[in-house]
Amino acid sequence: MKYVIILIALFALNTTVNAQTKTKHPVKHHMNSSSKDCVMMKDGNMMMMKNGKMMEMDNDVTMKNGTVCMKDGTCKMKNGKTMMMKDGDKCYMDGRMGKMGKMKM
Repeated sequence: MKYVIILIALFALNTTVNAQTKTKHPVKHHMNSSSKDCVMMKDGNMMMMKNGKMMEMDNDVTMKNGTVCMKDGTCKMKNGKTMMMKDGDKCYMDGRMGKMGKMKM
């Protein structure tokens, strides 16, 4: 009977130790829609993509890094540099700039 109790205790201890070990493969997180939020120049108009919905920009937008994108397509970086967005340019909410790929509107 003593051996049965010890075996049960060892089994329970082994199970909890295995449950706390890290996996060899990292867990992949799905990108949420907010990671795709951005402002973009499309057909000469500044548009905003928010939660997967496209809408015309009605106010200037300040990005996380301090960049300000204005309704006329002017983007002023925190360091003072100013640029005019061209058709197909976009600025993510973290301040990264990029080009639009093939997007269905």
